[in-house]
Amino acid sequence: MAAALFWSSSYAVTKQVLDDVGPLTIGAIRFTLAALLLGVLVRLNRHRPARPDPRQRRQLYLSGFLGITVYFVLENVGVDLSTASDASLIVATYPLMTMLLELVVFRTRMPLPRVTGVLLATVGAFLVVRNGAQVGGSSRWTGDILLLLGGLAWAGYNVLGKRASAGQNAVSVTYHQTLAGAAGFLLASLLEADDWRMPGATASSLLVYLAVACSVGGFLLYNYGLRRMASSVAVNILNLVPVFGVVGAVVINGESIRPAQATGGVIIIAGVALGMIERERGAAAKPDAGLVPDEPEAAGVPTAR
Repeated sequence: MAAALFWSSSYAVTKQVLDDVGPLTIGAIRFTLAALLLGVLVRLNRHRPARPDPRQRRQLYLSGFLGITVYFVLENVGVDLSTASDASLIVATYPLMTMLLELVVFRTRMPLPRVTGVLLATVGAFLVVRNGAQVGGSSRWTGDILLLLGGLAWAGYNVLGKRASAGQNAVSVTYHQTLAGAAGFLLASLLEADDWRMPGATASSLLVYLAVACSVGGFLLYNYGLRRMASSVAVNILNLVPVFGVVGAVVINGESIRPAQATGGVIIIAGVALGMIERERGAAAKPDAGLVPDEPEAAGVPTAR
């Protein structure tokens, strides 16, 4: 629950930092700090696995670029154009996007409850995006669409990450992925070089929060908990991310929630819950082996964050 709380808060916090720092620069600072912290954790781990082979490293770097640079560019720009509450609700569709991509890539069977969940979540996302267009105009609508595209990028990260994480622990995988994502963000942030300025004390502290709490702390808390419970239980807990995210958007940013937006959020969460029924049954039939390579693999939910 603490991990879900950290990840959900990233949307409202990012919205605050955008007043002082550009969306690409936020990503560069946040993930450079996170990569440095994860690098220290890897070095301090006495039982760290062997270094990934060259092919694994290429796959990890590619997945990191896709899931961190591409995804968070879309997320940060999307949140800038839209609202943190819209982002928190739309992100609830990401696990189902991952399921659909797995269906295409791995030819996995889609049970009826999961198909129904996908359709429900799609309807809910449509209501959220439609509400954004009516209330915020073309800018908010564009932001919502970018957030949906970010879900596709995150789904690709999950599928590619599964193939590249064999024999590695969670910290090692995340370190290599974050390293590539930070490098991509550093290059992308050069587009905002003309607007660079020293952020204020509040923005600086929030950037540290994004790096330490959301990018590193949330990940470690999730995996700490996952070692002590079934993955299906962890997935259900992570469905609190959109709920916490909307609460954060209201409390931190003073955003208001319209009935259509709230209805869309409820439908999304219902669709996600329905789509997880089959996964829960599978988890009950087959016990978890322990720590998974990374949290997107287990839940399909972005580490926001």
